[in-house]
Amino acid sequence: MDKLLNLLRPLLQQNYRSPYWVVIIGVVLAAISGYYALQLRIDTDIANLLPKANEHVQALERLQNSVGGETDMQVAIQSPSFEDNKRFAQDLIQKSLELYDERTDNYFFERAEFKKETELLKDNALYFATGRELQDIRQYLQDEIQAAKEEANPFLIDFEEDDEESAADSTQLNRFEESYASLIPSEYPVSEDSTVMVVKFFPTGSKSDLTYLEDMFAKYDSLLAEMNPQSYNSEMEIYYGGRLKRHLEEINSIMSDVFNSFASGISSVIILVMVYFFGKKYFRYRRGSSHEQNHGFWHHLIRLPVPVLVIGIPLLISLLWTFGITYFVLGMLNTMTSVLFVILFGMGIDYGIHFYARYIEIRSTGMNILDSLEATYNKTGAAIMVSALTTAFSLFVLVLAKFRGFSEFGFIAGTGIMLALFCMLFILPSLLVIFERYGWILLNEDQQTSTSGSGLFNRFPIARTVVVLGLMVSAVVIWNNQHLRFQYDFGELEPEFPEYEQFRQVQSKVFDGEKRNPAYILADNETEVVQILEKLRQKMRTDTTSPTILDVEALQERFPPTDSSATSKLRKIAEIRQLLNDPFIKDQEDPQLEKLRRAAQTRSPLDISDIPDYLKSKFVNKDGEIGNFVIAYPSVGLADGRQSIAFKNDVGQITLDNGKTFYAASTSIIAAEMLELMRNESPWMVGATFTMVFLLMFFSFRSLRWTIIGMLPLVVGLLWLFGIMMLTGMMFNFYNLVVLPAILGIGEDNGVHLAHRYRDEGSNSMWEVLSSTGQHVTVGSLTTMLGFSGLLFTTHPGLQSLGTMAVIGIGMTWLTAVTFLPALIQWLEDKNWIQF
Repeated sequence: MDKLLNLLRPLLQQNYRSPYWVVIIGVVLAAISGYYALQLRIDTDIANLLPKANEHVQALERLQNSVGGETDMQVAIQSPSFEDNKRFAQDLIQKSLELYDERTDNYFFERAEFKKETELLKDNALYFATGRELQDIRQYLQDEIQAAKEEANPFLIDFEEDDEESAADSTQLNRFEESYASLIPSEYPVSEDSTVMVVKFFPTGSKSDLTYLEDMFAKYDSLLAEMNPQSYNSEMEIYYGGRLKRHLEEINSIMSDVFNSFASGISSVIILVMVYFFGKKYFRYRRGSSHEQNHGFWHHLIRLPVPVLVIGIPLLISLLWTFGITYFVLGMLNTMTSVLFVILFGMGIDYGIHFYARYIEIRSTGMNILDSLEATYNKTGAAIMVSALTTAFSLFVLVLAKFRGFSEFGFIAGTGIMLALFCMLFILPSLLVIFERYGWILLNEDQQTSTSGSGLFNRFPIARTVVVLGLMVSAVVIWNNQHLRFQYDFGELEPEFPEYEQFRQVQSKVFDGEKRNPAYILADNETEVVQILEKLRQKMRTDTTSPTILDVEALQERFPPTDSSATSKLRKIAEIRQLLNDPFIKDQEDPQLEKLRRAAQTRSPLDISDIPDYLKSKFVNKDGEIGNFVIAYPSVGLADGRQSIAFKNDVGQITLDNGKTFYAASTSIIAAEMLELMRNESPWMVGATFTMVFLLMFFSFRSLRWTIIGMLPLVVGLLWLFGIMMLTGMMFNFYNLVVLPAILGIGEDNGVHLAHRYRDEGSNSMWEVLSSTGQHVTVGSLTTMLGFSGLLFTTHPGLQSLGTMAVIGIGMTWLTAVTFLPALIQWLEDKNWIQF
């Protein structure tokens, strides 16, 4: 480390010789970087948190390229009158399709979905029945004919009713009834009591274009206000947006949280730094020679912002550099990295605090500016560099993760720490020189010298007790580690949007079917579609360990894709017509038979263009052709990550008999894959981070004994964090896990500074080290905690948990650094086990 410091020493000397040029160059580069940093946008697509090579990500991309990824915008109309709702919906459709986006020179919506033409389907329903359903109907009719024959036989004596046969008949027909209901819904999308009606609009723009969404919803607000729904019905209420509006609200919520946490966190840090350094400088000034005390209290008070400028300007420069680089390397931020600006502010300011505080102490001894800078660089530079490198490299370890939530967090945070280190060591000194020249840093030679000797304040008290208690608490946590839990419920980690929830409650009165959150398996041809269907149905019949599949379907089963298959289906329908014309049931008045008679009217093949859009839209590709894909519906709620993983295990990978493998695509599959990947990688990332910290500590101390001494408080602090989690019921989740390796790196800083200072001062100096460097690490830890604390007040539960984990974790590592570490060193010193 000394060689590295000596290699960089010319930069420090340049700070003294040309301070203005150093600051100007830094500011200019920061301005250029800041321009690009402002272009960064937040990507909330969870698919982009997985590697692009992931099979399910590639499957989702192929599906979107083949079928498209339209997200509709829905409008729910509620009033007591069906006719008023319909009249408003018809006018709304006309006016909505006329809304024009001047920015893109295009209409906001390309089409609407409202009235469903069902007459053709009612006349040809059997043409869309599957082979199994046609067989069930055939068997049902044969049983009905047989029952009618037996009933007509005067000599037949039926001694008991065959319940099993009756139940079988019911099951056969129920299958067709369910399919019939899904194929032929009501003419209008209305609730059972006809008080709610839903219209779907399909936007022309992408949901990733936030400006488009903002303009679209702004225009829609104006349109609804202009139409005045109450003029159609005094009780009419309109709810609109759906998931598309929720997506925009989520982005705006995250952006608002970022700015609010930035404002609260940074303002708290600024106040702390100003107050701390004001007190530190003022009391040192007053302790100095009375002949040199030419400035009163108010002169010090008006210089209150000086420490913020001296430390804050280099920090801001480093942050702008960091996010400028992020723009060119990554191009986007994600949900986890969106808060890194405020986090890096709290983390990076530590190095400036240590350098500036040590400079004040050394300068107060009477040294000139250049000698004070070099002495600060010599005495504190090594500790700052080691602590920054341990933090940065512990974060850079995350770059190796496949989960991009980890890797991108690690890259940005690690880069930010390295640049903060550089700016604090080689731009901050230039600002000190400038402010010293203009007399904005008031110092006075300290006349009080520390005295050494025996006594309570020359050693850390009750050292053995503190060490034993710390180890006992740690042992209890290890013994009860099974109580640490993981939060699998995705719903608990998402913010609540009252407007969306209100919309969903109304909309669910119209669309409240069981078939939700489907997964799609894209095949290459129709034969493979049939084989995939059979594989999935085989799972449904035989899999009892994870029965997560509700149903599977493909249009090829319902709409004959070839002339031969159409001919075969028409022949089966003709056989059913023949059964319906059997004399024993022909004149029978039965609602089911009447429905079947109408549904069996098809005598010639239908064309794909004859199928209504609402039915074929989910089955056809962008070219209007029948898509070769299978849709699988889950039978479990996918908000629970464990059930989402189970569904992924059931349908995520399908291998045919010829060895060809297909992968399912859906956002729920992606979420399950992400959860599994993150859960599997977390232990490795924490272990790799711990190893990196250990190696850097060993490289710095050149002593295995001192490395272990320096690492023990970190381990104990981490265990205390886990203990608090167990006591409070806090759980790990895929947001706060990303900060765990960062806590290792950040928490190690305190031990590094205290251990280095103790080795510089020698034996019997622990209390003096705590009174000086202990202050610095305390303020540094507080600034970092304040940086994270802004997240505690966000509306996003996931980001809240990240902030909570960081604040408690850093707090515990600070507590062990100023209690357990000094007690451990003091105890070892008393036993003559300390070597310098």
